[in-house]
Amino acid sequence: RSCSFTGFSTVQSRKLAKSLGRGSVRSRMSLKPPKAYNSLQKGALIWDPKPLQVKKIFEALKKGLNEYLEAHQAELDYLSGRHKDTKRNSRLVRLLTCARVIPVPSLPKVEELYEAYCIQCRLRDGATNMKQAFSLSPATKASRESLLELYRNVQECTEDMCFIEGALEVHLGEFHVKMKG
Repeated sequence: RSCSFTGFSTVQSRKLAKSLGRGSVRSRMSLKPPKAYNSLQKGALIWDPKPLQVKKIFEALKKGLNEYLEAHQAELDYLSGRHKDTKRNSRLVRLLTCARVIPVPSLPKVEELYEAYCIQCRLRDGATNMKQAFSLSPATKASRESLLELYRNVQECTEDMCFIEGALEVHLGEFHVKMKG
């Protein structure tokens, strides 16, 4: 990680930085396109990650998935108990079979996405701080190259954050309401 932020722009350090993680966030996920808002100028895109909103989404997802898993487990336990009492009731056997087939949303996957988002957020903050520090130093060819590299790193982290936001939004669409009674 530190190679991409050191300010050295050698071919070897760029290859190392690329192999360590650039693009790994996007390549592991199949996502819908991230939010990119058009600015007033034609053709310009503004990537706008929202860390506070993502934290709220993650907490809501985590709470909802835990509640769903608890309710599903309670229903499965109830159906299993009823199945032992009445083995001849074919409708109950079908309900039990359906309950076993219902896919369970993946809480570890959501936690992994949020962890990756936090890492990208910290990397972006670090690159932004270094960019500010380099902009205050005397302008030399090396510092200009470093500023360009840091600007690219900030852009990549911002894009990765937007892709992860999109992945979390996809998980929000996985909830289904089932009415009983």
